[in-house]
Amino acid sequence: MRDLKQLPKLVGAKQSKKALDDGQVAALIVARDAQQTVTAPLVEQAARQDVPVEWADSMKELGLSCGIRVGAAVVALLR
Repeated sequence: MRDLKQLPKLVGAKQSKKALDDGQVAALIVARDAQQTVTAPLVEQAARQDVPVEWADSMKELGLSCGIRVGAAVVALLR
């Protein structure tokens, strides 16, 4: 997983959804072990908007790549 600490981003499903709604997302990164009920609607919305979706192996890995100590289900990289 690449280092995301310095990139403009939003961490978390709710914030990512808002950014998708506002058309601010350049790419969505989703943890493979996150709950499907949380991530599936965001992945579907990203597909409808032609926003690329990348996958992280785990929530822990995704959180660490963002510089946080907890896991992250979804990260939205901003335009």
